[in-house]
Amino acid sequence: FLDDALLISNSSIQMRVKDVFERLISLSLILIFAPLIFIASIFIFIEDGLPIFYFQNRNGLFNKIIKITKLRTMKNNAEKDGIQWSKKNDIRITKFGTFIRKIRVDELPQLISVIRGEMSLIGPRPERPEIDLYLSKSIKNYNVRYNVKPGLSGWAQVNYPYGASLQDAKNKFSYDIYYIKNFSNLLDIKILFMTIKLVFNAKGAIAKK
Repeated sequence: FLDDALLISNSSIQMRVKDVFERLISLSLILIFAPLIFIASIFIFIEDGLPIFYFQNRNGLFNKIIKITKLRTMKNNAEKDGIQWSKKNDIRITKFGTFIRKIRVDELPQLISVIRGEMSLIGPRPERPEIDLYLSKSIKNYNVRYNVKPGLSGWAQVNYPYGASLQDAKNKFSYDIYYIKNFSNLLDIKILFMTIKLVFNAKGAIAKK
């Protein structure tokens, strides 16, 4: 199964179509939502000062390190006690941060990574290298999820609630495997519309436990 079903050619026609259209869509979205990002930046500054943006290393295609950009939703020095998953009623998240997380506005700057070709709109969500190292020791064949570019949204994100534990990671990994095995442009379109529905319903971006 691993040898035959999970090796997607990044030069295939469907992958080329995916890459071109996702970059065009991302460029359009970043221009359309630039005023919203600017307004959100003002509220972040008013509530918690600088910096406005949050830069973080994530694992990309074939585990190559990439740097993503998000609007900052946590207080300064939120990780002074070390890296950890976000949890329900996380006191590290600011009031405005909770709001923009629900409607995914904090994710918009990551569109730059799609335009640069480091990420996709749709694909397994990229995780931090430190957390991936822990997960790869506990979940067999975990790194297979990086056989494709990571995405802003994915099959796991639209089908499973926000994950904040090892068991959640195992469950979401099964969705990532399904996506890689059954990849198609039509599946991407389905995930895109499911993501839009989640955004409008303000669901799936906050930990439940």
